[in-house]
Amino acid sequence: MRELRTRSYGLLGIRPDVAVVDVGCGAGRAVAEMGELGARAVGVDPDERMISLARERWPGANFRAGDAYGLPYVDGALHGYRADKVFHVLDDPARALAEARRVLAPGGRIVLVGHDWDTFVIDSDDAALTRAIVHARADMIAAPRVVRRLHNLLLDAGFADVTVEADITVSTDGAIVPVLADMADKSQSVGAISEAQAEAWVAEQRERGRSGRSFFALPMFVTAATRP
Repeated sequence: MRELRTRSYGLLGIRPDVAVVDVGCGAGRAVAEMGELGARAVGVDPDERMISLARERWPGANFRAGDAYGLPYVDGALHGYRADKVFHVLDDPARALAEARRVLAPGGRIVLVGHDWDTFVIDSDDAALTRAIVHARADMIAAPRVVRRLHNLLLDAGFADVTVEADITVSTDGAIVPVLADMADKSQSVGAISEAQAEAWVAEQRERGRSGRSFFALPMFVTAATRP
């Protein structure tokens, strides 16, 4: 994730004194890092608790409460707009991109980092059950497949020079098992699989983790564009 953050700063064109917003900033690490590079970075998040945490962790950085649909900036105020693992929780990504275009000055850059919830790659003895779990979990997200749509959504919003890059994270030990167990639990909770199926699938994944035979891969996508 550090490498992806660093890549996003490069695509934004971070340099001293440029104004940048990190939308859905969470605990604020990216805002602090962009500030260390000289940018006038501001983190925006709708969760007041995350804003409080960010201010506590990074007292020298700037954080404000707000959301992706109504950013606290006048038209054309910013050089850069960044959102990391945010757009999949938005019920109207196109509206958020229109707001991004509004606050960016001509030549400003937008960089979006995220994953497609249908593209988890998990080894299992039961491929059909694994697909059912992955798809059921994806369908519980507001916009689970928005990453594959961002190229065209950015074009529709009037952005130019749209690029998409991919980076794949692979886990082959048991560290990922709690995440997989949570996926199975949530899939069961919506009736996509039975309790017995969930228990059997998680038991297999735990055994794979113990024996060093787990396989989980997650493609992350970095989509960037320019405001003409």
